[in-house]
Amino acid sequence: MTIVLNHTIVPAHDKREAARWFAQMIGLREDESGGHFAPVRVNDTLTFLFSDEAAFDPRHYAFHVSDAEFDSILARIKGEGLAFGSAPWSAEDGQLNDWNGGRGVYFRSPDGHLLELMTVAQ
Repeated sequence: MTIVLNHTIVPAHDKREAARWFAQMIGLREDESGGHFAPVRVNDTLTFLFSDEAAFDPRHYAFHVSDAEFDSILARIKGEGLAFGSAPWSAEDGQLNDWNGGRGVYFRSPDGHLLELMTVAQ
């Protein structure tokens, strides 16, 4: 199939701060160019476009990552003292999951979005 998700808009209370936080936590570079959005390139085909929004419902974003990326991101989560957990309903239990034979974790952004990391794709 040739359909590829190119970008998605991520609502935030402060787009620049949200983009900076996300880039730092995931290990990416923030694009500091001006404009309506604060973009962060996730990979060769996907960009997150952070947008200032007064009110929004939190969203869920899931990422398939390598074991090394998982370890690096988890270390930053712990280093920031962020709550994390093993499932969407227990995102603060301090545990990892082992779904599909890999490792997984959930944590929240400052804007309340639920971020998921998994080493084995679902």
